[in-house]
Amino acid sequence: MTLEIKHCKERKLIGLSSSIKPNEHHKITELWKQFMPRKHAIINTVSDEFIAAQVFPENVNPQRLSEYTIWASTEVSDLDHVPEGLETFTIPKGSYAVFLHKGMDPSATYQQIMTKWLPTSGYEIANRPHFQIMGKKYKNGSAESEEDFYVPVKIKS
Repeated sequence: MTLEIKHCKERKLIGLSSSIKPNEHHKITELWKQFMPRKHAIINTVSDEFIAAQVFPENVNPQRLSEYTIWASTEVSDLDHVPEGLETFTIPKGSYAVFLHKGMDPSATYQQIMTKWLPTSGYEIANRPHFQIMGKKYKNGSAESEEDFYVPVKIKS
């Protein structure tokens, strides 16, 4: 598993969000299907990358939660031009453990991060959104697909 600890700047996003329960993974695909036809209306994107974010309730272990918020979005330079029907969200700056994910089984990678890497890392999960950046090497539905997983961390206290 490729890993790098990065201090990330604040990221301003425009996209769509939805509440989801752990057994409702089909909602992720539905949300992206709603967002993708509308992305062309966003005039101030900073790149061609897409960002999938997960916002978990404060002080709840992500492995034991009952509901959380997901985002299908792209990063923008400012929040001054929000197309009708889309929403804004800001990912706060902070330290993230960044993992390269290959293939189309994100749950297996996330499980490895939480059960193998995290317990021995010297870090703990910080109360910020988790997110994935899907760039040029992302190929939806392909075993050759690559994306970066950003897990918010802080030094274990």
